[in-house]
Amino acid sequence: MTLSLHHEFPATDRVVVHVGGRLDAMSYGEFDEAMLELLPRLDDGGTVVVDLAGLEYVSSAGLRSLARIRKSTRARNGHTLLLNPQPQVRKVFDIVKAVPVNEVFASTQELDAYLDRMQRQITEGDDEA
Repeated sequence: MTLSLHHEFPATDRVVVHVGGRLDAMSYGEFDEAMLELLPRLDDGGTVVVDLAGLEYVSSAGLRSLARIRKSTRARNGHTLLLNPQPQVRKVFDIVKAVPVNEVFASTQELDAYLDRMQRQITEGDDEA
């Protein structure tokens, strides 16, 4: 599955971005471009809500894209909220929060292979990854 995106502006100080499919090395550029168009339309101090209910997979490239959004909104005194992550995506966020991944993995490829294996185990019913 590829990346799917759509957004809504319920107010000038809030945008909701619905992300589906895979946010990985093949799709992060599309995501980044879409966000570059949306963020300037948001009032300073506004909130970006990223609804991840449809996101099935995230790689390190996707994590970097999400971090860029957070950095950009912070620079404008705003907030970024991540909503409805599926269990395998939540696991990735938990790993990244708990462990400084740049100290554990020798390369992006090694990190992505680990994240892929972990997410596959969760979606196949073995959440002991």
